[in-house]
Amino acid sequence: MKTKILVIHGPNLALLGEREVAVYGNFTLGEINEKLQALAKAENVELEIVQLDGEGEIASKIGRARKEFQAIIINPGAYTHYSVAIRDALAAVAVPAVEVHLSNIYAREEFRHKSVIAPVAVGQISGFGINSYLLGLKAAVELLKQK
Repeated sequence: MKTKILVIHGPNLALLGEREVAVYGNFTLGEINEKLQALAKAENVELEIVQLDGEGEIASKIGRARKEFQAIIINPGAYTHYSVAIRDALAAVAVPAVEVHLSNIYAREEFRHKSVIAPVAVGQISGFGINSYLLGLKAAVELLKQK
C-alpha cells in the first residue's frame, strides 16, 4: 500500500500570486502543488491536495482523513490563530500533522503569534515560502519512515 498524505491549503490561499505579494510571494497555489507533487513522486508517496476556505469544510476533511491518509500537511491560514474546531479535528483523528506557513507568523502582527494548531501538530514550519510546504512534506515522510 502506497503512503498517502493529505495536503490542506486553508482560506485565501487560492489567491496566492495576487494577494499581499510582499508577504506571501508572487508564486501561485498551482506552483506550490506542482512542486509538492514532484517531491512526492521522488519520495514515492501519494498526495491528495485540497484548498478549502470554510472552517467546517476543513474540519470535515480532517475527520474523513483518518481512514485514508497516514499524515496531513496543513496550512490553516487565518484559522491557525483561533479555530478550535480544526484543532479538535486534528486531535481526534490522531493522524500526524505538520503545520506549515509561507510567512513567518512570529514576525507579523501580534495576533498571528499564537497557533492553536501547533499543540496538536507534530511540528510547525513557517517563513520559508514554498519551501515551508516542501520541508513539511519531507518531515512527514521521514516521520512515517520512523514508524
